[in-house]
Amino acid sequence: MSRIGRVPVEIPKGVEVKFFDDRIEVKGPKGTLNLDTHPKIKYEVKDNKIFVKRVDDSREAKEQHGLRRTLLFNAIHGVTKGYEKGLELVGVGYRAEVKGDKVILNVGYSQPVEQKLPKGISARVEGNKIFISGIDKQLVGEIAARIRRVRPPEPYKGKGIKYIDEVILRKAGKTAKK
Repeated sequence: MSRIGRVPVEIPKGVEVKFFDDRIEVKGPKGTLNLDTHPKIKYEVKDNKIFVKRVDDSREAKEQHGLRRTLLFNAIHGVTKGYEKGLELVGVGYRAEVKGDKVILNVGYSQPVEQKLPKGISARVEGNKIFISGIDKQLVGEIAARIRRVRPPEPYKGKGIKYIDEVILRKAGKTAKK
């Protein structure tokens, strides 16, 4: 049995969880998220805790057990506290700014690169750092990865856009002939 799937998901105060045939709706102070359900997984609510159960012991049910519990936990965490991902620009003259729903990056190309932010995602810039935040963990991570893809960090000088907690393994480069 899945170790993660066995752990109940606690429903904090101010969060409302509704179960429908094909989806789960999670409402909280920061917004509303909808999750798809799976036919091999059922949900039971007992004293402010959601227990995720399998219908049978098939391989598909075992695969979905921990996944569906984690997705439900992430949705509840997102509507209460939200998620934030940080990026850092490393390089001389590399700048970023936020204008409306766009992040404009000046990272060594001839033209600035614009990245449009979807609804529900916000960004802020502090010096050479960009912070992407929202209630949907998957969407926050995807937007951060899209911005990083504009100029991934290179291994010789470490220039580029990297996650704040990312460690770039450096290469030595060429050495002079003796």
